[in-house]
Amino acid sequence: MAGNTFGKIFQLHTFGESHGKSIGGIIDGCPAGLEIDINFIQHELSRRKTNQGIWTSPRLEPDEVIFLSGIFENKTLGTPIAFIVENKNQNPADYEHLKDVYRPSHADYTYEKKFGLRDYRGGGRSSARETIARVVGGAIAKLLLKKLDIEIIAFVSKIKDIQIDYDIKNISASNIESNPFRCPDDKKNDEILKLVEQAKNEGDTLGGIITCVIKNVPAGWGEPVFDKLNAALAYAMMSINAVKGFEIGKGFSITNYFGSEVNDEMFIDKDKLYFKSNNSGGIQGGISNGNDIVFNVAFKPIASVKKTQQTISNTNENVTIKIQGRHDVMVLPRAMPIVESMAALVLADAYLMSKLNRL
Repeated sequence: MAGNTFGKIFQLHTFGESHGKSIGGIIDGCPAGLEIDINFIQHELSRRKTNQGIWTSPRLEPDEVIFLSGIFENKTLGTPIAFIVENKNQNPADYEHLKDVYRPSHADYTYEKKFGLRDYRGGGRSSARETIARVVGGAIAKLLLKKLDIEIIAFVSKIKDIQIDYDIKNISASNIESNPFRCPDDKKNDEILKLVEQAKNEGDTLGGIITCVIKNVPAGWGEPVFDKLNAALAYAMMSINAVKGFEIGKGFSITNYFGSEVNDEMFIDKDKLYFKSNNSGGIQGGISNGNDIVFNVAFKPIASVKKTQQTISNTNENVTIKIQGRHDVMVLPRAMPIVESMAALVLADAYLMSKLNRL
């Protein structure tokens, strides 16, 4: 099965299903000598895992990473880094009633049409639990980028129709992590909580937007024409479960302006380059310009709603279903480390690729 490897030089190959024995991956192309902080990697996994609050599934998994190769005395060897995260709190019985029907807006129907069979236990490979491997790979990529002082910060900027107020210049990881919904504006917490409780009580779900800012990326990263840095980021983000949209800089709203209003003018002050604006989101011509990289990722409401829905069976009969089991009300706060991880994988690859561009 193709499609399970990400990256050109810094590569991540993932494997595993939602209710299989484990989720895992192999990282290849990571330079030797990188110091590995296991506590940091475990912290990143903890940000992604379930049972974090009213908005998450009650499925309680420790999500402890076990490294099998590629690391010796806490440093990378330059050889493939293999790892697994065991699934310890499985409840496949929750999905027994779904084995012969296709859940609306899930990958059940499409996976079966593609492969001729499917793992109906939580969606199998199509489950968001697969993203555990991305977070491990992204954490190691972050450790590499940290040596260059590159910081990646994602946050929830919109939940359904609740727009979160923020100033991108004042965003900090500590403030976001202290917020129960990982939003940069505490003033909206009561409104968000009311909306989450409504959706939970009605057996419904919520979607929204995650914004990501990447600081201190040097100018010159990206591989035009087909592997532009913005194209690589879009490809990475669109591979995440439930993502339905990507925009960088002003995105679609830039169409509302004259060109003279949205060009990012530049000037030099004391031998340092500055930009008067960042409408392009830190990337021009597919190459980083040294400004902050800023993009938005749109997540649809989770498809597993606890309401009666119309669907079909695998024998082409019209049926109704009511999905049971342990599901999130919204994926947004848990998806933040996934967005950051995929961005880190893109940038780690871009960093290593930049070493090949000139003598």
